Amino acid sequence: MVLAWNIPDLMTVAEFLEWDSPGGYLWQLIDGVPASMAPPVPLHGAIQSETGSLIRNHLVVRGSPCAVITTPGVIPPFQSDRNFMVPDLAVTCSATDMTGKALHEPVLLVEILSPSNHAETWRNVRAYMTITSLREILVIRTASVGVDLLRRGDDGLWPERPQVITTGPFTLSSIGLSLPVAALYRGTGMA
Repeated sequence: MVLAWNIPDLMTVAEFLEWDSPGGYLWQLIDGVPASMAPPVPLHGAIQSETGSLIRNHLVVRGSPCAVITTPGVIPPFQSDRNFMVPDLAVTCSATDMTGKALHEPVLLVEILSPSNHAETWRNVRAYMTITSLREILVIRTASVGVDLLRRGDDGLWPERPQVITTGPFTLSSIGLSLPVAALYRGTGMA
């Protein structure tokens, strides 16, 4: 049996948030067009889970008021009426972020990059850079061990290129966490 989905051609974020999306998939709104997200492969899920656990444990040990959120919605200020994006992980330190349908004050966003989502991931990263509260964006690779780290400067500007880290420790200044790159890949057989 083939199911025909009735997907609107164009929507606003307000319409999207009220929409009863079909198929039980996770959806984003990109330039007003609803786009379903493919279910993650086990490697993606393992990296997402391990990274989320490392961040959560760090926040708990520090007694931080911040929280790590899995697949939250964010609404970048750029074309905020037409874009609702879903990063793999986010950290917010704002209690008001827990009451709505999207985070408005994330300090850290994490994307997991696979060969099949390369263009989508970097498009989203560019949109995330318009979120004023955001301090860092971590992009974790799945095709090889390594991360790309973007950190907003003291002048409020983002670097032209990410810092590429393939071995050793790196620091997420936004939450004061230092860890080796290999820790993100625990249990995957990659590190």
